Amino acid sequence: MGKGGGCIPSKRHRAAAAAPAAAEADPPPVSHRRERTSIPAPPRPVRIYVVFYSMYGHVRRLARAVERGVGSVPGARAVLFRVPETLPPAVLAQMEARVEPEDGEDFIPVVDPDGLPDADGFLFGFPARFGAMPAQMQAFFDSTAPLCRHQRLAGKPAGFFVSTGTQSGGQETTAWTAITQLAHHGMLFVPIGYTFGEGMLEVDELRGGSPYGAGVFSGDGSRPPSKLELALAEHHGKYMATLVKRMLHGAS
Repeated sequence: MGKGGGCIPSKRHRAAAAAPAAAEADPPPVSHRRERTSIPAPPRPVRIYVVFYSMYGHVRRLARAVERGVGSVPGARAVLFRVPETLPPAVLAQMEARVEPEDGEDFIPVVDPDGLPDADGFLFGFPARFGAMPAQMQAFFDSTAPLCRHQRLAGKPAGFFVSTGTQSGGQETTAWTAITQLAHHGMLFVPIGYTFGEGMLEVDELRGGSPYGAGVFSGDGSRPPSKLELALAEHHGKYMATLVKRMLHGAS
């Protein structure tokens, strides 16, 4: 017989013969076990802390408008806190301060500085005292020194809304001089610029607010915030919540 013939097949023939046998082997068993799929949890709501001091109620009303603006953004919520009072009741009475909640208004808790790191962003509101924040608000920021020491608020965005008696009473400087507080904490100052559109260019109607943030003119204390001023404050809250949400969860 020739080469490669006979009873003992060559290596090539053995490989060819083994191929069909492998093909005829039983296929591996098919598993009908359903693979577990993990459903990602929805992102938690963005928390914007609205921390304010209000002696005559003007800033409190702006804070409520800011709260509505934050709440208008899906996946965002505002948490209101008031700053502790530092003046004795007798002095507040002489100043005719309105420290109690208005009729039908829920009680707003006093802010705890230790809880501030839980927020994703801040909007601080306060009236003007000679073009700057009042002593009550300054005392609050002073109480955050331990947080500053460890930079626990670093990187968090924040903005301001204010109340002044007149157009020249510090609508811009009250916010401008408060930026130093954010700088030492390493926080990010977020102004609103002219994002309110035509409302920022209104000249026929008296309006508080500036590119630094929402605002109100209180006059001698008897002038309540106008509809336009409340709309600007609401826009401020919506703008901040949208920005912080984008920072945390990306564009949506």
